[in-house]
This record gives sequence, structure tokens and C-alpha cells, in this order.
Amino acid sequence: MVAHLPPMVPDVVQIDYPDWVREAIAWDAVYRTDEERMRLAIAVSRENVERDTGGPFGAAIFESDSGRLVAVGMNSVVRLNNCTLHGEMVAFMMAQVRLRSFTLNAPHLPAHELVTSCEPCAMCLGATLWSGVRRVVFGAGREDASRLRFDEGPVFPESYRYLEARGITIVRKVLREEAVAVLERYRAKNGMIYNG
Repeated sequence: MVAHLPPMVPDVVQIDYPDWVREAIAWDAVYRTDEERMRLAIAVSRENVERDTGGPFGAAIFESDSGRLVAVGMNSVVRLNNCTLHGEMVAFMMAQVRLRSFTLNAPHLPAHELVTSCEPCAMCLGATLWSGVRRVVFGAGREDASRLRFDEGPVFPESYRYLEARGITIVRKVLREEAVAVLERYRAKNGMIYNG
């Protein structure tokens, strides 16, 4: 016997960008340095807060060598009613759809990296391994998100050692103060803490 969904329950999960992404992102720009790439991730997080489309976290996927932007991601948990839609997860999903590859480490692709405005939570750090990125750069630290009462889950020093042993480079706290300022702005706006 096959169970059928009631007619009012959608059977499709759709992930999309908020409308502001089209106008706010310089898709054709080349982002050469970690600081340029991080400023984009922070800008995404700031826009998400200011436009009330999600939490204070932004991310971007770049081609490591060329600096070409592949995708951005912003926290979309509340907007799309899905606990998995953290900024990093949205960036991974959008990059893989755009490149038509379930891994960003496919033989025909250049190396890719994740740049994220805040240290990844347990879910996003786990997805980093499977995403195929070869490098992770983050701005604010776990302790900064925790001050807002966001629960980042079980991330341990061993978690990072495991990723590094698998060939993923980790770069910590690039433009941390700028990234923390967005977290503080979210607090000032009484933004929802949806996983604390």
C-alpha cells in the first residue's frame, strides 16, 4: 500500500535566492584575495539582515585560482522553512546546480573554496567534506555566534584536524571584526534565534 500526501502538502522542495541577490552581487567581478572574497560573504550576510530575509550568515563559493564567483549563499532557514538552509549549505547547493556536478572537486573542474562570514556549524562543517571544496575561509568565530545564543553544535578541534588530513585547508578569522559587526546588527534588530 502506498501512502499519499494530502493535497495541501507540497511534495517539492524549492531553494531560491531572495530578490535582492540579482542587484546586490557583482557576479562578473574577480575576487583575488581572501579579504575581497570575505567582504563579499560579509556583504551577503549584511544584506540578508538589513532586508529581513534571514539570519546573519553569508557565504560564497569561488574558483580558488581565478577568483571567479560561482555562487553565494545566505541563511534561509526561516524564509524557506528548512533547518538545513544555512548560508554555507545554500552556497554549496547553488554552486553544484550551476556547475551541474554533485561535487566541486570533479576532475573537469578547477579547485573551489568556501568563504563564509562565520565559522561553520557542525552540519556545514560536515557538508564541507562532501561538497568537494579544497579550502575554507571564515570570518567570525564560533564564540561570536554563541554570544547571540546560536547553537553551533558539536564542532571540535578534531573536526578540523580530520578535514585538514583530507586535504582541506582552513583559514580562520579573516576580517573577523567586520563579520562580528553583522552579528551585532542582527542582535540590535532583535533577529530571531532559530536554533538556540
